[in-house]
Amino acid sequence: MKNRVVGILIIGIALLIGFIVFSFNSALTSIVNSTCSHGPTCPMWGTIDFQTNVSLGIMAFVIIIGLYLIFFGKEERIVTRFKKVKEQIEPNYVTKGNYKKILSSLSKDEKILFEKIIDAQGTAFQSDLVDKTKFAKVKVSRILDRLEGRGLIERRRRGMANVIILKH
Repeated sequence: MKNRVVGILIIGIALLIGFIVFSFNSALTSIVNSTCSHGPTCPMWGTIDFQTNVSLGIMAFVIIIGLYLIFFGKEERIVTRFKKVKEQIEPNYVTKGNYKKILSSLSKDEKILFEKIIDAQGTAFQSDLVDKTKFAKVKVSRILDRLEGRGLIERRRRGMANVIILKH
């Protein structure tokens, strides 16, 4: 909300507090008049005055806060950057061209396995990689360990299978 609107709202609340204090004091004064037999020296009159002064002080403080927000509160602008609609709608395709530098630093077997993950658009089951590469399960597991250690992939457990995901 804008500070001006909040300030007006706070002043409205303060006026409502003032009305409640006035109503409460009127009722309390009539009760004390009918029940107190000591006259003006009755201790209840002191209590009413104290409660009235505290209530009016709180109301004045709330009004001051409201006036500050109305006249001196600075509006802050929230600036956000939006991506172009085209960038949000079109997915980033995983291609070997995007990973040339990484592929050049891998060993022959790592490169084969990494290319198979790229061909699967960045997500593949570990069992599918075993089938596609014709490597042994243990060899695929060890190569994936090395790639995961380098931070290139992530393995996630899905039931009894592992899903291999490229880290971008």
